[in-house]
Amino acid sequence: MTTRVHEFDWPDRVVVGTVGRPGERTFYLQARMGARSSSVVLEKQQSAALADLIEELLDDLANDADNPVPVPRETPPELVDDDPLDPPDDALFRTGTMRLGWDPRTMQVVVEAFPLQEAPDDDDPLALADADEDEPEEALLVRMPVGTARAFVQRTRRVVGAGRPACPRCGLPVDPDGHVCDPLDGA
Repeated sequence: MTTRVHEFDWPDRVVVGTVGRPGERTFYLQARMGARSSSVVLEKQQSAALADLIEELLDDLANDADNPVPVPRETPPELVDDDPLDPPDDALFRTGTMRLGWDPRTMQVVVEAFPLQEAPDDDDPLALADADEDEPEEALLVRMPVGTARAFVQRTRRVVGAGRPACPRCGLPVDPDGHVCDPLDGA
């Protein structure tokens, strides 16, 4: 099987955004180039981890004396993107595995997202045969310049942090409908 790759080499926009109210949000990684756009569903933790890893990669590149690309330490103001998501008609897939890299040829950060692999149904022998295939049906591949990557990190952190506030007693998220803390041990 050949993987269908949705590739964005120099996207006009690449962002993480959400649909829904806090506590019920769906996170999307969305890339747009011209009139073409693609979205994949992420977990909140995947979004946060992706931002952390991109920032770490950018900081390593900024500190590398042999790196020929100037890497901004802060988000360039002209690249800040506070706009809502483009309407994510249908997500390509729910993301399972992601890969992050650096392409020295184009001097871009590379993000690859692959579909979540379902566990095979033990009662279906055809599902077991398909489980041996290593190639996913689809993938999202986004290459972004370093300034865009800094802006991506800033926005993703803001989106992740915009969820439900944490309870000051137990640290769990407080729902809009209320919150009841479990008794603390020894309290």
